[in-house]
Amino acid sequence: MKTPILMIEDDPALRETTSAFLETEGFKVQAASDGEKGLAMALGGRPALVLLDVMLPGMSGFEVCKLLREKGCAVPVILLTGQKTDEVDKVLGLGLGADDYLLKPFGQRELLARIQAVLRRAQRAAAPAEECAFGDVRINFKAKTGFRKNKELIFTAKEFGLLELLVRHEGEVVSRETILNEVWGYETFPTTRTIDTFVHALRRKIEKDPSRPIHLLTVPWMGYKFKK
Repeated sequence: MKTPILMIEDDPALRETTSAFLETEGFKVQAASDGEKGLAMALGGRPALVLLDVMLPGMSGFEVCKLLREKGCAVPVILLTGQKTDEVDKVLGLGLGADDYLLKPFGQRELLARIQAVLRRAQRAAAPAEECAFGDVRINFKAKTGFRKNKELIFTAKEFGLLELLVRHEGEVVSRETILNEVWGYETFPTTRTIDTFVHALRRKIEKDPSRPIHLLTVPWMGYKFKK
């Protein structure tokens, strides 16, 4: 399932190129060309994040952000602006409830990294209980420990990171690309086969029958999914 993003931007070229890029990175992008329409789409839809241009015709991006927060909408907002030196605008934007601030022109990869970082913070803020139990396994995310029956499970850092990511997205398909970025980091370059190896190792630790997994499931051509 693609992560929905709303882009409110009046520059059609930037809007189209950015939307196309983000679609290839696993996002579902909706777009609006002015503040009024964008505000209505943000309040009426369920975007995971809003990319919000500051300089919009009519209602400015600052006004949109302010109204979103006043109406109780906590969707993460990244402000986009071409004003490179005005620190007042930066403070004002973040003070109004924006989550990040990106100067134009920006690289697509930089934007992607910012989006992923903001979504991670939002996910942690809305994280479920510290513990998760499934089958005969108990995992404590805060202590980074796990037990199967009364036996402690020993995880490597990457194994635990992979398991935590999949559990946090219970029922959702998590692509190999997302796993690489979230667990291994954007600056490292392991192969997708590395992920497969770590999944097999996790299955040996948490599945009753690793050859017939019921918790860590492979979704052909797409990625992996966790199921209790």
